[in-house]
Amino acid sequence: MSVTRPRVTEKEQYFSEIDRLVNSQVLHGSEQLCKLLRYLGEHALEKPGSPLKEYQIATEVFGRPADFDPQLDSTIRVQAGRLRVKLAEYYSTEGADDPVIVELPKGTYLPSFHVRSSARVVALPRPQPSAPRKTRFGAIAILSGLLLVAVAAIIYLLALGNSRPSTSHDASPAVFAKFWKSYLNSQDEPWVIFSNGAFVGRPETGMRYFDAAHDSRDVILDHYTGVGEVLAVHALDQVFTGLNRQLRVKRGSLVSLDDVKNADVIFVGSPAENLTLRDIPGTTKFFFRTLDSGSRKGDLAIINLQPQSGEPGYFIGTPSNLHLEEDYSIIALVPGMNPAKSEMILAGTTTLGTEAAVEFVCQRDSLEKLIPRLRTSSDGTVEPFEAVLRVRVRRGVPVESEIVALRNGR
Repeated sequence: MSVTRPRVTEKEQYFSEIDRLVNSQVLHGSEQLCKLLRYLGEHALEKPGSPLKEYQIATEVFGRPADFDPQLDSTIRVQAGRLRVKLAEYYSTEGADDPVIVELPKGTYLPSFHVRSSARVVALPRPQPSAPRKTRFGAIAILSGLLLVAVAAIIYLLALGNSRPSTSHDASPAVFAKFWKSYLNSQDEPWVIFSNGAFVGRPETGMRYFDAAHDSRDVILDHYTGVGEVLAVHALDQVFTGLNRQLRVKRGSLVSLDDVKNADVIFVGSPAENLTLRDIPGTTKFFFRTLDSGSRKGDLAIINLQPQSGEPGYFIGTPSNLHLEEDYSIIALVPGMNPAKSEMILAGTTTLGTEAAVEFVCQRDSLEKLIPRLRTSSDGTVEPFEAVLRVRVRRGVPVESEIVALRNGR
């Protein structure tokens, strides 16, 4: 007896592909991008040929008020741009053999769907840690274990800073007030959001990063952070104390978009572990990505979207199976979810790179070299920029940093 299976329609294939994208590692933690993708995909498939406007997306997907003005708020354009990057990343990695390709062409909010002429289905084995990776991972796990008290340490350092007698702006070098000017005038205190990775396992028996494909979310440990993040929060607190400005501090896994949508924010740590960064407008010139091919496959790099003369296509530090001697970081000031607010991103490919990025913007000498290379508005406020920092590391300590790529403006 033969059984005839119902034929899968193209429309069903397309919806299945959207489901694969939403559940992928590339979009893991990017709730807003997943919501946007589902909305755009459903509109394109259920109402083919019907155009989509920014206003419609803003009010129906992102909950913007009825007076939303796309001329003043670029959120939708920024999010669409981020979605395009994520789609390209997905199809160059885990979606390389998917039967359908989803694209979001520039100039439109309607996705296009393409069926591959011949799709090859490959069963991906569960990744097994190699000996070299275990070496670096073991070091990270040990550091993480030692930093079980990281949050308590941060609270202690902040309490210590807040217990100091109030100082005037004159107590801090003028270069700090100039660089951080956009963070000093708001009525609300700025947020510092530090990264904390999702781990599974136990410190005493070994830990590894959470794998969404194989691990239950019920066993996630999300109260660990890195050495660099702890020292970074302390350094920022010292600078802002000198500027008579208190900071609010939260770990990334506890932050909601409501916390940051109308606030000035400083993100400490890359989107790989600071997941909130995946759901808000971020960098457009440089971004973090795990390499999926070549001799450095599996290592985190900073992608250079538009390399200038003499610049590489990506920046990458010491291989993960060797002792860390070089790292790279991003230092970026971009508009926040509310374009009137500021978002600072200070993140390295390792925790030591993150530490170096924060040190760079908390030291007088480095800021005095950086600020002349940045654009400022008529009132002296630093305008948006993105920079890549090369970091030399000796014996687990960042000892030298220099800007190797810089872009002004959006």
